[in-house]
Amino acid sequence: MSKIIVTVLMLGAYLFGSEAGAEGSTDIVQRTVNFLIFAGILYYILAEPVKNYFSGRSAEIADELDKVQERLRESKRLKEAAEHKVEEAVRFANELSEMAKKENKILSEKILAHCEQDLEVIQKQNETLMDFDKRKMVREVVTEVMNDVMNSSSDALGKEAMTEILKKKVA
Repeated sequence: MSKIIVTVLMLGAYLFGSEAGAEGSTDIVQRTVNFLIFAGILYYILAEPVKNYFSGRSAEIADELDKVQERLRESKRLKEAAEHKVEEAVRFANELSEMAKKENKILSEKILAHCEQDLEVIQKQNETLMDFDKRKMVREVVTEVMNDVMNSSSDALGKEAMTEILKKKVA
């Protein structure tokens, strides 16, 4: 790069030193050389800062793009995690529902079995009570008949006749 600048400067000095321009000619060559020298100096002065600016700017853009890509990846990861949690929640809800149905069935069966046992106990108590009442009634009837027989019996009836009467009444 510096070789080009030095060459342009030397060429410009050569052209200025020569009297190539005649009296009616224009100074276009000198102006062109001056412009090229000016452009070269301007390039030499501004090239590095402009390169640094644009390379820095492209680095900033790349960094921003990386940050956006990272946020996108993080968003996707969070979305997948949320979907996974939703799937787990649905699975847990289904399992909970199934367990509740099973427990409901078990409890219903236990309650039904307990009720059946209670009914059997009540039936046995009822039968026992009926037997007791039946025996009580038989005793009352026997007592009543005995009292009637004793009151109405005379000396004429003997023990054998009374026994026969009792047998008939009880049977």
